[in-house]
Amino acid sequence: MINHLGRANVAFSTVPTTRLFRSPWRRALGAIGRALTDPGARGSSRLRGSLGTLVEGLQDVVALTARWYVGMAFLMSGLTKIRDWDTTLALFQDEYHVPLLPPEAAAWLGTGGELLLPVLLMLGLGGRFAALGLSVVNVIAVFSLTDIAPAALIQHQLWGALLIVLAVFGPGRGAIDAAIRAWLIRADGR
Repeated sequence: MINHLGRANVAFSTVPTTRLFRSPWRRALGAIGRALTDPGARGSSRLRGSLGTLVEGLQDVVALTARWYVGMAFLMSGLTKIRDWDTTLALFQDEYHVPLLPPEAAAWLGTGGELLLPVLLMLGLGGRFAALGLSVVNVIAVFSLTDIAPAALIQHQLWGALLIVLAVFGPGRGAIDAAIRAWLIRADGR
């Protein structure tokens, strides 16, 4: 049937669906979706177990990567500060306005935090403490700068997000903390 604009009227029910929606892929994706959401679905516990194992393994890789990525950034910053201490002191007096601390004390504490805490974080020794400590250093660095570039702000936000994740979920099984915890559990079981 032709309408008044010269176009054919086609009912939606007569429009063929794409092959994707009729393919075995749709059935497979539907089965996976049902297996993940319906505890009674056939094979759901096996699929969830496999996905759980994969996700747990990835958590440790992500934690290790995050620890080293953030740790190296802060460690390099600390090493830069001690290479030219006079410039560091001048920056803390003129550029970095750390609240409640005199510039020299802020320089010593900030540099010390940027040298010690990243090493602890990368090793995973006191990982949550190191992540929280670097979070404080990160927040103070952002708020003490009077003029921070947008790209630098985004970088600090990324570091902050990764540090919060590490503080909440821990440094992972590849950390010294995990080895100490396992040793303590074995020693307690004897």
